[in-house]
Amino acid sequence: MKYKDRQGNILEDDKMQESIVRFLYGTYPGEGLLKILTHKGISKLAGAILSTKVSSALIPYFVRHNNIKVRDYEMSGHRSFNDFFARRLSPGARNVELNPDVLISPADSKVMVYDCDDDAEFTIKGIRYNLAELTQSKKLAEVFAGGQLLVFRLSVDDYHRYCYVDSGDKSQNYRIPGILHTVNPAACEETAVYRENERVISMLKSENFGLVMMMEVGAMMVGKIINYEGPTYVRKGKEKGRFEFGGSTIVLAFRRGTVEIDRDILLNSQQGLETKVSYGEKIGVKGQI
Repeated sequence: MKYKDRQGNILEDDKMQESIVRFLYGTYPGEGLLKILTHKGISKLAGAILSTKVSSALIPYFVRHNNIKVRDYEMSGHRSFNDFFARRLSPGARNVELNPDVLISPADSKVMVYDCDDDAEFTIKGIRYNLAELTQSKKLAEVFAGGQLLVFRLSVDDYHRYCYVDSGDKSQNYRIPGILHTVNPAACEETAVYRENERVISMLKSENFGLVMMMEVGAMMVGKIINYEGPTYVRKGKEKGRFEFGGSTIVLAFRRGTVEIDRDILLNSQQGLETKVSYGEKIGVKGQI
């Protein structure tokens, strides 16, 4: 699938990965295999294997195949592949924009913006969603009806730690059980991935953008969604949590008028294109309300 960087250049996902996804979601043999692969137990098993010492032998191949920019990361002392996958950034590798009026990206990812209508419904890749179904809360759907949703898709080559987009009071974490589809765009065209996958929801009473819903979505071969804190006061840019192996997604929901997303991201989203963004990078500003 194609997407753009902030300079307007067209980039493309791994074609082999997309071909595999289309086989799984578009053929009868693939659908049979998919029933096995999306089972949470399989992802847990894969996570357990990738946490063993012997799995560290996979690291050099993974780095080469995915063009990992090793200078950006702490590359020593990894005891397993999963330990490496959740690696930390080197000091200074990302700059977090701390201007209180600026909205930042929570992660290295590809982002798209969706409008949530007055019935709290929106469409992702041709699949119609309802926020009440997604969150299992009619109350939340009413709160964010008419607002905006930002969907941040992380692929395997991205940094898999994520941060708070503003300072404020964070709620407890609510886990919604589910299966684990891939979040590859080709899969999102075929099934309601974000309604079926396991996800964790928390709320942020932010100081500058009003009430924000934060949702982490598990994906195929992602063993864990790890959030570090329960209810507490948090600071903008502080690390909120991490994903273990696989691609994953973060969804942020904002109330009507509370944010103004950068023009390039909005235009790309209107064209059906994601925009590549970095952890802590400016993606919008405080709304006028």
